[in-house]
Amino acid sequence: MAAKIRLMRMGRKKRPFYRIVVADSKARRDGAFVDILGYYNPLTVPADVKIDGEKALKWLGVGALPTDTTRNLFSKAGIMRKHTESKIKTKSN
Repeated sequence: MAAKIRLMRMGRKKRPFYRIVVADSKARRDGAFVDILGYYNPLTVPADVKIDGEKALKWLGVGALPTDTTRNLFSKAGIMRKHTESKIKTKSN
């Protein structure tokens, strides 16, 4: 199973709210998912983002690929930096 970390749209019409989920790459956007990592609300100022960093690092370590938007959200939260540092540490050992 090729896993992707992506956004799952929730909310009503014209009022989007997103969950950050891990899903099979072949699953539909709002279909089945494996794990919930957090949420993203773009309507608030500033945008409300909550991500479980431990779960995100675990899934990135296993090989789940984030989409462009989730990669940007992870970068702003500092998760991508932690992930690259952990990869560098394991290569140097």
